[in-house]
Amino acid sequence: MAREESGPVGYANERYMVRQVPGARATKTYRCPGCDQDVRPGVAHVVAWPSDPGGADDRRHWHTGCWAGRHTRGPARRWS
Repeated sequence: MAREESGPVGYANERYMVRQVPGARATKTYRCPGCDQDVRPGVAHVVAWPSDPGGADDRRHWHTGCWAGRHTRGPARRWS
């Protein structure tokens, strides 16, 4: 189930839908925009996307710790 949260630095005024992905369901490698490192298969993480209509097309997979620290350091890579 997704929950709504504020976005990272530079996007803090925007609202994002956030969903936990358990390690058992993480089957692909993604690039975390928080640290610009891989989120590897088997690693529990967070997927976040803008809550505006059509925002799910902009989903990004973040390490859980990177998402938790998004208000202090923001994304290492451009969101879009």
